[in-house]
Amino acid sequence: MSRLGRLLPFLQWWSLVTPETLKKDFMAGLTGAIIVLPQGIAFATIAGLPPEYGLYTAMVTPVVAALFGSSRHLISGPTTAISIVVFSAISRYAEPGSPEFIHLALTLTFLAGAYQFGFGLARLGTLVNFVSHTVVVGFTAGAAILIATSQMKHVLGVQVPRGESFAHTWMDIFHQLGNINYYVLTVALGTLFTAIAVKKFFPRAPHLLLALITGGVIALLLGAQEHGIALVPAIPGHLPPPSRPDFSLATIQQLAPEAFAVALLGLIEAVSISRAIATKSHQRIDSNQEFIGQGLSNMFGSFFSSYAGSGSFTRSGVNYAAGAVTPMSAIFAAVLLMLIVLLIAPLTAYIPVAAMGGVILLVAWNLIEFGQIKTLVRASASETGILVVTFLATLFLELEFAIYIGVLLSLVIFLSRTSHPEIVTLAPDRDDPKNKLVNVDTKPVPQCPQLRIVRIDMSIYFGSVNHVANKLAEITEKQGIKHILLEMSGANFIDVAGAEMLVHEAEKLKAQGGGLYFVGMKARVWQFMAQGGFIREIGASQFFDSKQEAIASIYERLDKEVCETCVTRIFRECLEPRKAG
Repeated sequence: MSRLGRLLPFLQWWSLVTPETLKKDFMAGLTGAIIVLPQGIAFATIAGLPPEYGLYTAMVTPVVAALFGSSRHLISGPTTAISIVVFSAISRYAEPGSPEFIHLALTLTFLAGAYQFGFGLARLGTLVNFVSHTVVVGFTAGAAILIATSQMKHVLGVQVPRGESFAHTWMDIFHQLGNINYYVLTVALGTLFTAIAVKKFFPRAPHLLLALITGGVIALLLGAQEHGIALVPAIPGHLPPPSRPDFSLATIQQLAPEAFAVALLGLIEAVSISRAIATKSHQRIDSNQEFIGQGLSNMFGSFFSSYAGSGSFTRSGVNYAAGAVTPMSAIFAAVLLMLIVLLIAPLTAYIPVAAMGGVILLVAWNLIEFGQIKTLVRASASETGILVVTFLATLFLELEFAIYIGVLLSLVIFLSRTSHPEIVTLAPDRDDPKNKLVNVDTKPVPQCPQLRIVRIDMSIYFGSVNHVANKLAEITEKQGIKHILLEMSGANFIDVAGAEMLVHEAEKLKAQGGGLYFVGMKARVWQFMAQGGFIREIGASQFFDSKQEAIASIYERLDKEVCETCVTRIFRECLEPRKAG
């Protein structure tokens, strides 16, 4: 692709736009606009921002992300997980909903976008691969509990002090149970049950929107004013106004760590959702370009009253299912949302806060991936450990630290697994006409008393050298073997520590009258060994292109007196002395 195509990625799909695709994209965009209307209001509430900021985010970020990202179906905008992290990051510095809180949220958004944009330019698209899906599952489950907890005061109609920890919040709620406003609770539960029922029996209907309308009707019938049923402030009936983040050094230093967590979580969401949908649409996703698109959408959005956004799985999935063909569907969704807001903004003043709480409870419930959790618990104890630790860290620590702890745990377990590569002993299968080498653990076959053939099924690097060295020492010291052939086809990578270990083991075996030999080495591993001088140190005669060549050469170096009395004779070469005799 040309440089212009890389700078303006929308040129790559613009040729796909036709009157027919525009019609499909328009209908998908209309569906998306209807869905995001209640979601935007709910997510802004979770983030501690006025409701309109969720809608502003849904108007601005999808357009920029669609133009500069790589996915044709990803819909960006406000998301649940990002919203709770924004709230956690800013609420310690300012009162939620206050002008200062809004100002800091916009600054956080710009910084998160700058991180994402920088990662994309640096071609760090593989960064998200280091964050396991288990971490995301644990984090989102914990975030769901926090979101539900934050809404309990609105659902029950009780007073709970702001800024309390998870445990203290529930203690306060428990102490306030005698003060429940049952009118408020009726509105919240009526909204919640309506959303659940509509979703179950009419899955194509906008269940959240209909639930909010039902909540408003219930509040009206109960007499909202007389019974303490608070209403959401009316949303301004205008387009996203210009805004300016705070670029003072003190604010940047204050928010930079939190912004990194927001950036990382946003990228994980966007790329994982893009890849999931791409498996259905058969599109290739460029992670680096997606980083750039997400970064630009947040940076640009921060100047138009938008807080941090990312890819939405719900809206992206609906977008694909609704027949979207190109990213024009995301642009249509944003434009249609603008028109809807201009028309119905005054009506939002009839939405009860309790109804918002009921809707958010359902959003939180849907955030928990029960199926994935069940699979992880069944499949792996280590993955379950990561899940539990990340979940608990999300509940009881600052959210950005919970993300970092999960990532760190993933890396530790990854390094632990790769530091213990599987080392398989092979021997010829005499039942096979070609004497194919088989794993002696799966098929016990006789082995040569002088030569061991060993396959290393992972890369050899600083973390695994001790394990490999111990295995080789076990073969030489406990089994009395002086000749070892390493089958290296499973080693994709080797570092200096790994190469030096092989040199040391080769010298040790040579001193004992034996040797360490290599076969099946990948080109990149060979090149590294050659450039570092390790091939020369070990000896080029110890390296072979095929197993047959290696065995034939090593056989000549074995102790022939032992061969004469050997009863196994597993190699073809072993039969020659008998024929000669």
